[in-house]
Amino acid sequence: MWPKFHQRMYLQDSFRSRFTMGVRAPPRLLELASQSLLQNEALAIVALEELPTELFPPLFMAAFAGRHTQALKAMVQAWPFPCLPLGALMKDHQPHLETFQAVLDSLDILLGQEVRPRRWKLQVLDLRQNTHQDFWTLWSGIKASVCSLLEPEPAQPMQKRCKVEAQVVLKPAQAPVEVLVDLCLKEDTLDETISYLLKKAKQRRSLLHLRCQKLRIFTMPMQSIRRILKVVQLDSIQDLEVNCIWKLATLGRFVPHLGRMGNLRRLLLSRIHILPRTTPDQEEHFIDQLTIQFLNLPHLQKLYLDSISFLEGRLHQVLRCLKTPLETLWITNCLISESDLAYLSQCPSVSQLKDLGLSGVNLTSLSLEPLKVLIEWTSATLQDLDLDECGIMDSQFSALLPALSCCSQLTTFSFCGNPISMAVLESLLHHTMGLSKLSHVLYPSPLESYEDVRGTLHLGLLAQLHARLKRLLCESGRSSMVWVSASPCPHCGEQIFYDTEPILCPCYMPA
Repeated sequence: MWPKFHQRMYLQDSFRSRFTMGVRAPPRLLELASQSLLQNEALAIVALEELPTELFPPLFMAAFAGRHTQALKAMVQAWPFPCLPLGALMKDHQPHLETFQAVLDSLDILLGQEVRPRRWKLQVLDLRQNTHQDFWTLWSGIKASVCSLLEPEPAQPMQKRCKVEAQVVLKPAQAPVEVLVDLCLKEDTLDETISYLLKKAKQRRSLLHLRCQKLRIFTMPMQSIRRILKVVQLDSIQDLEVNCIWKLATLGRFVPHLGRMGNLRRLLLSRIHILPRTTPDQEEHFIDQLTIQFLNLPHLQKLYLDSISFLEGRLHQVLRCLKTPLETLWITNCLISESDLAYLSQCPSVSQLKDLGLSGVNLTSLSLEPLKVLIEWTSATLQDLDLDECGIMDSQFSALLPALSCCSQLTTFSFCGNPISMAVLESLLHHTMGLSKLSHVLYPSPLESYEDVRGTLHLGLLAQLHARLKRLLCESGRSSMVWVSASPCPHCGEQIFYDTEPILCPCYMPA
C-alpha cells in the first residue's frame, strides 16, 4: 500500500493535468478525469481517504455509469454527504442489478459494524427519481475554485498525524439510515431492484428504515401487499392510491394498515365493490372498519373516491370521521342519493374546499339545491370545479349560476358531457364575467350543434356557436379566457375538442 502522501499526490496529478488552474473546467473533462482514475480501481479505492469532498459526486457518477462495483462499495462507505440521491442518478443511467446490489451490500456491511469510517456522513439513501435533480448537475461542474481543491493540505506535525490516523476508524455508530423510495405495487412479481431492497430492509429492520412517501397499489395479491407493508415505515406514507378491483371484504383486510399511516395527505380509493351475497350487517361492519380509520389520519387533505359501489346513502358515514377540513374532494363514477348531496352541503369537512369533482355522478333526477348551497358555502376558497358527465339539464344548470358567480377564486370550471343549450352557455358566460381568476372553461358542445338524436356533431354549426361565444368574450373584455368545447364521439367514445379549430377523432377524418 502506498503511503498517504503518494496517494494524494497521484490523485492531485490525475485531476490537475485535466484542468486549467483557477478556471472552471467543462464537465466533460471532469468525467474523463474520473474515468482515468477508475482505470486503476484498487488505487482509486485506496485514495478515497484523501479524495476532496467536492470530487466524490463526479467520481461516483463515473463509477455508477461504468459499473465499477468495488469502487461503488468503497465510496458508499466513505460518502461525505448526509444524503446520497441515487434515484436521480438511476433515472439518467438505467441501473444494472449488480450495480444497485453493490450499493445496498456496501451499506449493509457498514450497518453491521460497531464503528464507522471517519468521513462517512450518510443518513439518507434517496431512491426517488424526481428529487435532487440538481445535485449531480451541480457537482459534475464543480463551481468552486479548482486551485483550492487540488492544493495539498498543510503538513501536520508527525506526532499529530500519527494520532489522527490512529483515530480514523473510531467513529461510533450513528442513527439508522433512512431509504426513501416511491413504491408501485402491481402484478404478482416485483422489480428485481425493489425485491432486493425489501430483502435488505427486512434483514436490517432496526438499522435500515424504508420510508415511502408515495405508494401506488394496483393488481397484487393482498398477502403480498401485507408482507411488503410490514417492511415499510407506514407513518412515512403521505400519498396513497389503491386502484384495485377489490371486494369490500378485501378492503377490510387492508384498512388496519391504513390506520397506521398517520401522516397521509392524499388518499385515492378506486373500484371497490360489494359481492351480491354480502349481507347488510357485513356491509356495515366493513364500512365502519374503513371509516373509523379516518380518525387516525389527522393530516388528510385530499380524498378521491372513484367507482365505490357502497357509497350511495352512506356518504355521511365516510365523511363524518374526518378530523380536519379537506382541500380536495372527488367523488367520481359513483351513485349518490339526494340525502348524500344534502349532507355534503353541510359537512364541516368540506367548508374550505379548493377542488371539488363530481365527474360521472348522475345528478339528472336529483334536486341540485344542496349543490348550489355547497358552491355558495365554498365560494371563498373553491378554485377548481368538475361536473363532467353528470347529466345536468338546462333548468338544473341555470339554478347553479348565481352560486357560481360568487366563486371569486375559481380558475377552472369543467362541465363536459351535459346536455346544455346555447342560451344557457351564454348565461353562464355573463354570470362569470366578474370572476377575474377564471381562466379555463371546458364546456359541452351545445345541443344546437348536433345533427340528430344519435349525437352526430355538425361541425359547421359548432364552429358558428363557438365563434359567437368567443365574440361575446371579446366584447366583455375577457378575450384571454379560454373556452374549449369537448364532446364524446358517438361511434368510438373519443373526445372531440374545439377551440379555434376542431381536434377530431378518426371517425370524422376523410377516408
